[in-house]
Amino acid sequence: MTTGFRLYHGLEVYPLVYPHRATAPGSGHNYDEGFDAAVRIQEPGGASRSRVFRLQVNRPFENAGDARRASTAYAERLIDAQPHAANVLDPES
Repeated sequence: MTTGFRLYHGLEVYPLVYPHRATAPGSGHNYDEGFDAAVRIQEPGGASRSRVFRLQVNRPFENAGDARRASTAYAERLIDAQPHAANVLDPES
């Protein structure tokens, strides 16, 4: 599931949150085992360049809100670590 985006240093940041355990065919969502998270960072105005980064955590997040906030914070750290924000989109970053 995706929840909107925010603009950070000229790049669009999309938190990506999904259940830790995939939903079995014919059953409802499985939120009891928590959530995993990733973040998509892309240039604004259409995805001319974008990358997805998965958060590496020891255990799933307890709720989707925590996962979303962690995704956004992770993207900000990745972008801030580069001399130019758009460098985070380069494959070797």
